[in-house]
Amino acid sequence: MPTTTGIRTTSIAPETVAAQVRDWVHEAADRPVPRSAQLLADLLKDPKGLDFTVAFVDRVIRTEDPRAAASELRRLAADPPAFLPAPLRRVISFGGATARTLPHVVVPTAQAVMRRMVSHLILDSRDPYLARSVRRLRNEGTDLNINVLGEAVLGTREAGRRLAAVRSMVSREDVDYVSIKVSSIVEHLSLWGAEETVDHVVETLLPLYLDAARQDSPTFLNMDMEEYRDLELTLDVFEKLLDRPELMDLHAGIVLQAYLPDSSAAMERLRRFATDRVARGGAPIKVRVVKGANLALERVDAFLHGLDRAPFHSKEESDAQYKRILLDSLTEENLRAVHLGIAGHNLFDVAFAHLLMGERGLEGTDAVEFEMLAGMAPGQQQVVREAVGSMRLYVPVVTPHEFDVAVSYLVRRLEENASSENFMSAVFELEDSEELFAREQKRFEASLARAIEQEPVATNRDQDRAAEARGDLPELGSSVIPALPGAFANTPDTDMSTAVNQAWAAGIIHRVRTSRLGIDEIEAAHVSTHDGVDAVYTRALAAQKEWAARGSSERTEAVRRVARVFAAHRADLLEVMASETGKVLEQGDAEISEAMDFALYYAEQAEMLEELEDAVLTPRALTLVTPPWNFPVAIPTGGVLSALVTGSAVVMKPAPQAKRCGALIGKLIHEAGIPEDLVQIVDVPEDEVGKALITDPRVDQLVLTGAYDTAAMFASWRPELPIKAETSGKNAIIVSPHADLDLAAKDVAMSAFGHAGQKCSAASLVITVGSVARSRRFSSQLADAVMSLHVGYPTDPTAQMGPVIEKPEGKLADGLHTLGDGERWLAQPQMLDDSGLLWSPGVREGVKEGSEYHLTEYFGPILGIVNADTLEEATAIQNGTAYGLTAGLHSLHDGEIAWWTQHVEAGNLYVNRGITGAIVERQAFGGWKRSAIGETSKAGGPNYLVHLMDASDVVGRRAPDGTIRDEEAWLTTARTSDRAHWASTFVARDPQDLHGEINVLRYVQIPTVVRAAEGSRAVELRRVLHAARTVGADIEVSVAEEALREIASADAGSGVEVRVESAEDFAERVETLERTRIRLVGTADEALLEAISRRVEVALFRGAVTASGRIELLSFLHEQAISATDHRYGNILPERLDVTGGRGYERGRD
Repeated sequence: MPTTTGIRTTSIAPETVAAQVRDWVHEAADRPVPRSAQLLADLLKDPKGLDFTVAFVDRVIRTEDPRAAASELRRLAADPPAFLPAPLRRVISFGGATARTLPHVVVPTAQAVMRRMVSHLILDSRDPYLARSVRRLRNEGTDLNINVLGEAVLGTREAGRRLAAVRSMVSREDVDYVSIKVSSIVEHLSLWGAEETVDHVVETLLPLYLDAARQDSPTFLNMDMEEYRDLELTLDVFEKLLDRPELMDLHAGIVLQAYLPDSSAAMERLRRFATDRVARGGAPIKVRVVKGANLALERVDAFLHGLDRAPFHSKEESDAQYKRILLDSLTEENLRAVHLGIAGHNLFDVAFAHLLMGERGLEGTDAVEFEMLAGMAPGQQQVVREAVGSMRLYVPVVTPHEFDVAVSYLVRRLEENASSENFMSAVFELEDSEELFAREQKRFEASLARAIEQEPVATNRDQDRAAEARGDLPELGSSVIPALPGAFANTPDTDMSTAVNQAWAAGIIHRVRTSRLGIDEIEAAHVSTHDGVDAVYTRALAAQKEWAARGSSERTEAVRRVARVFAAHRADLLEVMASETGKVLEQGDAEISEAMDFALYYAEQAEMLEELEDAVLTPRALTLVTPPWNFPVAIPTGGVLSALVTGSAVVMKPAPQAKRCGALIGKLIHEAGIPEDLVQIVDVPEDEVGKALITDPRVDQLVLTGAYDTAAMFASWRPELPIKAETSGKNAIIVSPHADLDLAAKDVAMSAFGHAGQKCSAASLVITVGSVARSRRFSSQLADAVMSLHVGYPTDPTAQMGPVIEKPEGKLADGLHTLGDGERWLAQPQMLDDSGLLWSPGVREGVKEGSEYHLTEYFGPILGIVNADTLEEATAIQNGTAYGLTAGLHSLHDGEIAWWTQHVEAGNLYVNRGITGAIVERQAFGGWKRSAIGETSKAGGPNYLVHLMDASDVVGRRAPDGTIRDEEAWLTTARTSDRAHWASTFVARDPQDLHGEINVLRYVQIPTVVRAAEGSRAVELRRVLHAARTVGADIEVSVAEEALREIASADAGSGVEVRVESAEDFAERVETLERTRIRLVGTADEALLEAISRRVEVALFRGAVTASGRIELLSFLHEQAISATDHRYGNILPERLDVTGGRGYERGRD
């Protein structure tokens, strides 16, 4: 056996360990097996066992509504797994057959049956049941570690209730050891204010620890942890608590998860702390060493956030780390200050630890305990307990009416047991299967050799934002900016689990109060005269000529450099957003990542469009960008860079409330090497000078994000100006009886009140379906989550919700103060300071369909609850506004999800997650109906740049006068292109195919009017009609000349209405047109442009007709992005969700 110097050595041969394990397994085989344990063993051996049990627990037991639970029971009963004993199979089969007619009888029976199946894993916390269970287990010779489960902690109410339950457990005479988890007792752990959060947690937990210390026999408190993000915070809390003078004599403990590379440094840190504490007369501490049981969620979290997975990347590495900790810790010297809990079911590890203690003369020490999970392989537990002298069992307890909250615990236990990588997958067959025994022995030997021979990496998470700002700019393809040309990847947000980033954030918050970033630059950008506007545009157009001549590759390289500059200045951008717009750092950080993604993604898309066949795209000379204040970095940056990368010059007028942010964006773009005249930031007054900026005829297009009324006003000023606008939203989340109500309440609160509800994507309505309207669980959890939100200015690092941008007036003031007929406050909004900017969030119940609240966008911290009887009715309410930006559904029912995604009318759909926070490429952003204005596509999507450029046919296909040289050949090319792009480009696709989340972009046909203006070429009309037929669009045709009627009738297809209308008649009809898209063939006349300016929700597609299907098919298609959570507790759903109504989708980029 290889050895190293120091204490990480042993002379124990692996064969000796294996022999000990064989003895234990053989002896355990003779012990009686409880029926529940045998059932668990059978479950894990059955290929369908895990999926069935998880689905049953999650969808039948957890579901409150008997009818919803019954429908799930019917589905599960159709194919019960073989592991179920005959009586249980009969109960489930009978329940499935009668669930529809007797749900209130069948479902409780089925739930009781399943609870009995897992009752050995989770105990009833009520007396006298708990007292009996504790007494029985103690009589068997085991000690207990009690863990109190409860509802998800979304707010202070549930956190307080959980703390009270733990304190009650601590006060019991028959309980001497209790586990707590910081995230289960404190409702909001803000790592952006780590120091303040630690102080708050310590203050919250101190009474509990004092209670434990005051018991006649002090109760041992074990501080648990699950998520990697909580590691540093938990260590800080633990040390700060136990360093208090009044707790110096308290013996308490903490958990370390060996599957984290960081556990080595954490153990050393704890050892130093404990040694110093003991030297000062304090009690030792205990470290409970576990392998780690949150692997599935850690994996999903890493994928979704673009971070390296925090745990080791292989099971062998995790097992080796576990043994390193044993080798390092099991010495007489180290055990003086740090006692050890050796927790786990792997008999090879247990035997090794036991033999190691013997080798080092530690037999009989009370500084080491062996620990296992209650109910898992009880025969082996008994044998090990007898061999090592004692055993402590980890025992979760819960009240029966809250049994559903044990779902996540059960899922983790069952999943880790079923995984072939884990020892527990073989634990019931080791006696009879030499193959499995040899497999586990080989794994043990490999991990032990690795433990002795190799040092692990210190951490998989080493992001350091402060370091990124020093020295050279971060490179593409690095962990800071993982994207490379031709291989787009999203930029990771700040990893706040690291101490260096927590210190970096504290420095930003310190600077916010006195920040002057952007002030000098915006003062220099002030333009107050018409001559000033003229000079801005003159300079821009002069610079554009040279920029367009550079070519695509040089432009994309320059735009990618902007992302690198933003990375180095992330702290500055956060500072100016917080200082000027009140955006808390937690909300602002993702916005900077999005801005960088816009640069990287649009550069890649520009390069791809260079390869376009059958059409040529040319830049428009001058683009005006007028962004909003609510996303003061991401949206301005995206607007500027999208136009810039196409070859356009850009003038950006930031919102008055976010001028400094805009000025800093301009400064950083120039720092990246973009000429100052090419991208200009201007601050103009909102008077005639401001109007002149919009109406100047040299502006080729306007990119606007703002209110619908603003878009209408700009259009009225200059009807011929192409406006591409993302506007308002009245967004709703439906909560079905099939939903996970805790998750729904959490996501609704987050979606409604992020950035004080000042997101165009924010949830303004939640629509409860059926029994959810009567659910105490949902309403109390939602109220708890909302009323517990910590409201404050960005200078408060723990603030979750910041101020509104201005003192509420008009409709927002009405929304915060005035209730409609039948409405009442579930949480009444309150003004929290004299500025009028800080408001507690408000939730109103009793909102009626068609009411003012239902139909009005308020853009602030208010949420309304509407009740509906069915999903169909709820979807009609969701669709029943003039807008269609974002929409959400919470349901675990596959059929509901499939139906809803086919009937909801919005550009961005979200399933079982929040409805805000769209990420570039994953959830390209843009709405339907009044939420999108003009000829445009989704921001951050593959078609956005297309509508910022002019398309024309490739050189040689047209004569100088514009006529097509060979019409039939041109039509043949166009038809071929249409069919090819419809079969490839415009298929539903999940471009990133992430682990744990589905993100599909699909194309939906939109009813369209094809208008052939006076002087239109018949061949171009025929080409456009072929595009419409290719995608199956519902069209009507309007032609200005009788000569075109026959052609249109022949090419449009049967049943298509063809009208002959003059320009004036058609323009008049536009005012009342039900269809909201027009594909114009020919030149737009003044009457039509005037009509559109009065009805801006009608999108006029007026680009030149080309042979390219990549361009033309977009005239008849809506884009729709669907994002759905594809896991439960980190475990990928066994069957992929149907989010396209059975039509399927491609996975990965084409």
